Amino acid sequence: MRKQTTMDDGQATEQELHGIGQLSVLASLSREMVRLYKEQFGRGPTKVRTSWAGPDTLVCTLENTFTPAERNLVRLGEAPRIREMRMAFQYSTVAEFCEPVERLTGRKVRAFLSGIDTAVDGLAIETFVLWPEGQDGPSRADFD
Repeated sequence: MRKQTTMDDGQATEQELHGIGQLSVLASLSREMVRLYKEQFGRGPTKVRTSWAGPDTLVCTLENTFTPAERNLVRLGEAPRIREMRMAFQYSTVAEFCEPVERLTGRKVRAFLSGIDTAVDGLAIETFVLWPEGQDGPSRADFD
Protein backbone atom coordinates (compact mmCIF):
# COMPACT_ATOMS: atom_id res chain seq x y z
CA MET A 1 0.00 0.00 0.00
CA ARG A 2 1.35 3.43 -0.96
CA LYS A 3 1.80 6.03 1.76
CA GLN A 4 -0.35 9.15 1.39
CA THR A 5 1.55 12.44 0.98
CA THR A 6 0.25 15.58 2.65
CA MET A 7 1.94 18.97 2.90
CA ASP A 8 -0.42 20.85 5.20
CA ASP A 9 2.26 21.37 7.84
CA GLY A 10 4.94 22.41 5.31
CA GLN A 11 7.10 19.37 6.08
CA ALA A 12 8.37 16.99 3.42
CA THR A 13 7.46 13.33 3.66
CA GLU A 14 10.06 10.59 3.77
CA GLN A 15 9.05 9.65 0.22
CA GLU A 16 10.02 13.12 -1.04
CA LEU A 17 13.28 13.07 0.85
CA HIS A 18 14.30 9.90 -0.96
CA GLY A 19 13.64 10.98 -4.49
CA ILE A 20 10.31 10.98 -6.26
CA GLY A 21 11.73 13.32 -8.90
CA GLN A 22 12.94 16.85 -9.44
CA LEU A 23 9.46 18.26 -10.03
CA SER A 24 8.32 17.07 -6.61
CA VAL A 25 11.41 18.63 -5.02
CA LEU A 26 10.70 21.94 -6.78
CA ALA A 27 7.01 21.86 -5.78
CA SER A 28 7.96 21.01 -2.19
CA LEU A 29 10.47 23.87 -2.10
CA SER A 30 7.79 26.24 -3.37
CA ARG A 31 5.46 25.12 -0.56
CA GLU A 32 8.26 25.55 1.97
CA MET A 33 8.90 29.12 0.78
CA VAL A 34 5.18 29.93 1.13
CA ARG A 35 5.23 28.51 4.67
CA LEU A 36 8.32 30.55 5.56
CA TYR A 37 6.84 33.76 4.19
CA LYS A 38 3.67 33.18 6.21
CA GLU A 39 5.74 32.62 9.34
CA GLN A 40 8.14 35.51 8.78
CA PHE A 41 5.84 38.17 7.30
CA GLY A 42 2.37 37.08 8.39
CA ARG A 43 1.24 36.47 4.84
CA GLY A 44 2.30 34.20 2.02
CA PRO A 45 2.70 35.05 -1.64
CA THR A 46 -0.17 34.42 -4.05
CA LYS A 47 2.07 32.77 -6.62
CA VAL A 48 5.39 30.94 -6.27
CA ARG A 49 7.59 29.03 -8.65
CA THR A 50 10.89 27.28 -8.00
CA SER A 51 13.21 26.42 -10.88
CA TRP A 52 16.70 25.17 -11.47
CA ALA A 53 18.96 27.82 -13.03
CA GLY A 54 21.75 25.45 -13.95
CA PRO A 55 22.99 22.38 -12.10
CA ASP A 56 23.77 24.14 -8.81
CA THR A 57 21.34 27.06 -8.52
CA LEU A 58 17.72 27.15 -7.39
CA VAL A 59 15.57 30.25 -7.86
CA CYS A 60 12.26 30.76 -6.06
CA THR A 61 10.09 33.53 -7.49
CA LEU A 62 7.35 34.74 -5.15
CA GLU A 63 4.67 37.19 -6.23
CA ASN A 64 2.36 39.50 -4.30
CA THR A 65 4.23 39.18 -1.01
CA PHE A 66 3.35 42.52 0.58
CA THR A 67 1.08 42.94 3.56
CA PRO A 68 -1.60 45.68 3.35
CA ALA A 69 0.53 47.87 5.65
CA GLU A 70 3.55 47.47 3.38
CA ARG A 71 1.45 48.42 0.33
CA ASN A 72 0.36 51.57 2.14
CA LEU A 73 3.96 52.44 3.01
CA VAL A 74 4.98 52.02 -0.64
CA ARG A 75 2.15 54.39 -1.67
CA LEU A 76 3.54 56.89 0.87
CA GLY A 77 6.95 56.76 -0.77
CA GLU A 78 8.56 54.44 1.78
CA ALA A 79 9.63 51.73 -0.69
CA PRO A 80 13.32 51.94 0.29
CA ARG A 81 12.39 51.40 3.95
CA ILE A 82 10.27 48.35 3.05
CA ARG A 83 13.11 46.91 0.95
CA GLU A 84 15.59 47.48 3.79
CA MET A 85 13.25 45.91 6.36
CA ARG A 86 12.55 42.86 4.18
CA MET A 87 16.26 42.31 3.54
CA ALA A 88 16.95 42.51 7.29
CA PHE A 89 14.28 39.87 7.93
CA GLN A 90 15.56 37.62 5.15
CA TYR A 91 19.16 37.67 6.24
CA SER A 92 18.26 37.24 9.92
CA THR A 93 16.60 33.94 8.99
CA VAL A 94 19.15 32.46 6.58
CA ALA A 95 19.17 29.14 8.44
CA GLU A 96 15.38 28.82 8.18
CA PHE A 97 15.50 29.45 4.43
CA CYS A 98 18.43 27.11 3.80
CA GLU A 99 17.08 24.20 5.87
CA PRO A 100 14.32 23.03 3.49
CA VAL A 101 16.59 23.42 0.46
CA GLU A 102 19.26 21.26 2.07
CA ARG A 103 16.74 18.73 3.37
CA LEU A 104 14.91 18.32 0.06
CA THR A 105 17.90 18.38 -2.29
CA GLY A 106 20.36 16.53 -0.06
CA ARG A 107 22.94 19.21 -0.87
CA LYS A 108 24.31 22.08 1.19
CA VAL A 109 23.62 25.69 0.30
CA ARG A 110 26.82 27.51 -0.60
CA ALA A 111 25.25 30.98 -0.93
CA PHE A 112 21.85 32.57 -0.32
CA LEU A 113 20.74 35.72 -2.12
CA SER A 114 17.44 37.48 -1.55
CA GLY A 115 15.87 40.37 -3.42
CA ILE A 116 12.57 42.21 -3.66
CA ASP A 117 11.08 44.67 -6.12
CA THR A 118 8.81 47.08 -4.28
CA ALA A 119 7.37 48.54 -7.50
CA VAL A 120 5.48 45.33 -8.33
CA ASP A 121 3.80 44.50 -5.01
CA GLY A 122 6.73 42.75 -3.49
CA LEU A 123 7.87 40.36 -6.18
CA ALA A 124 10.67 38.52 -4.42
CA ILE A 125 13.44 36.20 -5.53
CA GLU A 126 15.15 33.75 -3.21
CA THR A 127 18.27 32.27 -4.82
CA PHE A 128 20.21 29.32 -3.46
CA VAL A 129 23.59 28.38 -4.88
CA LEU A 130 24.38 24.79 -3.91
CA TRP A 131 27.72 23.08 -3.63
CA PRO A 132 28.26 20.93 -6.74
CA GLU A 133 27.04 17.35 -6.48
CA GLY A 134 29.60 15.23 -4.71
CA GLN A 135 31.26 18.24 -3.08
CA ASP A 136 30.42 18.75 0.57
CA GLY A 137 31.32 22.29 1.55
CA PRO A 138 30.05 24.24 4.57
CA SER A 139 26.41 25.27 4.75
CA ARG A 140 25.58 28.96 4.33
CA ALA A 141 23.25 28.47 7.28
CA ASP A 142 26.29 28.08 9.52
CA PHE A 143 27.56 31.62 8.82
CA ASP A 144 26.06 34.69 10.57
